[in-house]
Amino acid sequence: MVLALALAGLLYSTLSEGTEYYKHVEEVMVNPGLWHGKNLQLHGFVVKDSILRKRDSLEYKFKVQSKGAVVDATYIGIVPDTFKDDSEVVLKGRLEADGFRVSPNGVMAKCPSKYEPKKGLGSPGM
Repeated sequence: MVLALALAGLLYSTLSEGTEYYKHVEEVMVNPGLWHGKNLQLHGFVVKDSILRKRDSLEYKFKVQSKGAVVDATYIGIVPDTFKDDSEVVLKGRLEADGFRVSPNGVMAKCPSKYEPKKGLGSPGM
């Protein structure tokens, strides 16, 4: 019985620490307190003119939005080339009282225009 309880406790603590939620900004910002301190992958779009880089460092502050909800984010590290205004991003990190803290290597960004087919190009044979 004691062994089973110890095993259940170990399993619970391991799974709860490793759990990572994939959420959109608007889902999290409805009730941010519910998400504080939890591992998240946060999906949204970089707010235009919100990216600020601290002089002589790799520290970035920016805003991410989705469907009208906005969250402040901070990141220290190298950002991908596709990280810019209006880019779609998925950030890995944790929501804290003062905003979203992005983990090291936690910025994934894409530029929609780069991946969309050019107008006039269709499937062969059409």
